[in-house]
Amino acid sequence: MSCKEIPHKKEGILRISADSLLQIRYQKFLDYPIDSISIPRSYDPKTKKVFKVASKDWTSGFYPGNLWQLYKLTGKPAFKSKAMETTDYIEQEKYNDGTHDMGFKIYCSFGEGYVVTGNEKYKEVIIESATTLVTRFNVKVGSIRSWDFNKDIWEFPVIIDNMMNLELLFEATKISGDSTFHKIAVQHANSTLKNHFREDNSSFHVVVYDTVTGRAKDKVTHQGYNDNSSWSRGQAWGIYGFTMCYRYTGNSVYLEQARKSAEFYLKHNSLSEDGIPFWDFNDPSIPNTIKDVSAATIVASAFVELANFTNEKAYLK
Repeated sequence: MSCKEIPHKKEGILRISADSLLQIRYQKFLDYPIDSISIPRSYDPKTKKVFKVASKDWTSGFYPGNLWQLYKLTGKPAFKSKAMETTDYIEQEKYNDGTHDMGFKIYCSFGEGYVVTGNEKYKEVIIESATTLVTRFNVKVGSIRSWDFNKDIWEFPVIIDNMMNLELLFEATKISGDSTFHKIAVQHANSTLKNHFREDNSSFHVVVYDTVTGRAKDKVTHQGYNDNSSWSRGQAWGIYGFTMCYRYTGNSVYLEQARKSAEFYLKHNSLSEDGIPFWDFNDPSIPNTIKDVSAATIVASAFVELANFTNEKAYLK
């Protein structure tokens, strides 16, 4: 087991195992006070403050989702109890039709909870949330609308991030038997496959559609360096999203796109040896700019699954 040496005032150097460090962090996670308007999203080590959000925030499902995962890892009832408590804070979002982030919020919380408990209430929330999400689907475009802001500029914006929310729809069909959710997820994936990738398999962030013709009329960014750059987290969403779509459909086209997107990521000349990308692959300030650990985390999760689908050890490595 690997160990980490950390300074200690009285004893000089204290050797702590990686497992011990994890246990300390798990306990802090468990002890954190929370209510429906103070769900922890991130921590600033400089100010030593936690950035807290309400249930409507796109990250609100991550905290309860992690608690469900920790319960599965440790088997400790305290994690399950805390997960159940915090999951309940998210329930009101099942009717929130003003966002595409239903999967992030609901599937990470209620979805994980349903896997663990089989609770019928959780099942009902998942189905209701999927029903709400598909109200944002446009038949002509063949996609689920992402954002509602900037309407004077973006007629019908779809972001690569939206691939992540398809998992909620696929699961809703599995547990309800209603194929509508699955079919809409496939249509969205197909539209994304057609319009979101460049020849080198890097991803555009935002594709704006014409609702009359259904055609993509603009390809821009909102969080990347510029319209023609590759925002690393967006690249990660694509890798994970199409790997996940292959899991539910068995469509080899999705698996191929996941592998091509992964190849762009792994072989990019700006990717450092630690595998953590700079926030945008095309930022001219590289290497004097920030890295995106979240992008690396998403990709790492996708690679575990890609390795299982392809039997390629390189992904696990």
